Amino acid sequence: MAVQLEILQLFWKALTVGLLITLCASLLGVTLVLRRFSMIGDGLSHVGFGTLAMAAAFGWAPLPVAIPVVIAAAFLLLRGAGEKLRGDAAVALLSASCLAIGILALTLGGGTNVDLMGYLIGSLMGASTTDVYLSLGLCAVVLICFGLLYHRIFSVTFDEPFARATGVRTGAYQFITALLAALTIVLGMRMMGTLLISSLLIFPALIAMRVCKGFLSVTLVAAAVAIVCYLCGFALACFLPQGLPVGATIVCVNLCAFGLFAAAGFLRGLRKAPHGAAKGGAA
Repeated sequence: MAVQLEILQLFWKALTVGLLITLCASLLGVTLVLRRFSMIGDGLSHVGFGTLAMAAAFGWAPLPVAIPVVIAAAFLLLRGAGEKLRGDAAVALLSASCLAIGILALTLGGGTNVDLMGYLIGSLMGASTTDVYLSLGLCAVVLICFGLLYHRIFSVTFDEPFARATGVRTGAYQFITALLAALTIVLGMRMMGTLLISSLLIFPALIAMRVCKGFLSVTLVAAAVAIVCYLCGFALACFLPQGLPVGATIVCVNLCAFGLFAAAGFLRGLRKAPHGAAKGGAA
């Protein structure tokens, strides 16, 4: 009975942390995708894994070391490392370098007892009570930021020079975005894994953009789709007898949703096309 109760507690912790991280990632992902930083999640996850590996090799606590390093990396990538090193090049350089340094540290340190493989591919029951509290706090901050600062986030996302000219402190918003994205990546790595955590940032935004055009509608639909896909993927991973990995299952559910929304957007475009053609012919 005690074992069953412990398994049930682990189940609810994993479900709670996953839902909160998924919601945060979907909201932040809309801004990042629109700013053409879709791969920043992948880059930050590699930075996080490399930092975790280094911390484990030296016998340090992983999360307290990884969080500030990933925050610094996120801020560096969003601000730009220089006029000749921006966007995808900066992401690729930083992520590959940190990952290589982490692997070398593990090799030279003689290995570790920390389950780094769980961080690499994800673990269904990897969430702890601390993760639950951290995820609750992170989700609350993200929701408050989007609720109170929606119009300024919209302005910085679509036209940063204009927002700066109107007095918006764009640097502060970049720092907030970097901070929240980094925390989301680090907390979500244990559930989704380094290789798949970026999907939580990218897929919901891309799915919503298939059928929505406005920033608010894309944001709301992305959040709703992300939660539904996570619940479906989590349920499949838990209850199918094959014992599917939760991260990969959630990504595949998101891929199916992307196909459905893309088809819906295509069909809607076909229905509108005859009206446009008719107006063109009449003119």
